[in-house]
Amino acid sequence: QVQLVESGGGLVQAGGSLRLSCAASGSIFSITTMGWYRQAPGKQRELVATITRGGSTNYADFVKGRFTISRDNAKNTLYLQMNSLKPEDTAVYYCNADLFRIQITGNLEVWGQGTLVTVSS
Repeated sequence: QVQLVESGGGLVQAGGSLRLSCAASGSIFSITTMGWYRQAPGKQRELVATITRGGSTNYADFVKGRFTISRDNAKNTLYLQMNSLKPEDTAVYYCNADLFRIQITGNLEVWGQGTLVTVSS
């Protein structure tokens, strides 16, 4: 069994910073692409940023220059450094990973349970 556990969410004032973490555990052989998504109340889940195993990144336009995605492959951990936060960044942030399990053929897409980020004005 594989699971992703996010941490680091909370309440912050506009202009502040938060760092989210996502730790993957279980029978993992390797993780390819990892990403952060978010879902605000009443809205659909949307992509925030992704990162490949080799470190290539992709960002949504609304976070470019403010958020930085990174990962530690040795620890199977994903990070999201969020700076200059805005009230519109308020959402539940979800971690996503595409991975291969030990002794099991085929890839698996896994989601975390989400962590709430609230930005006050």
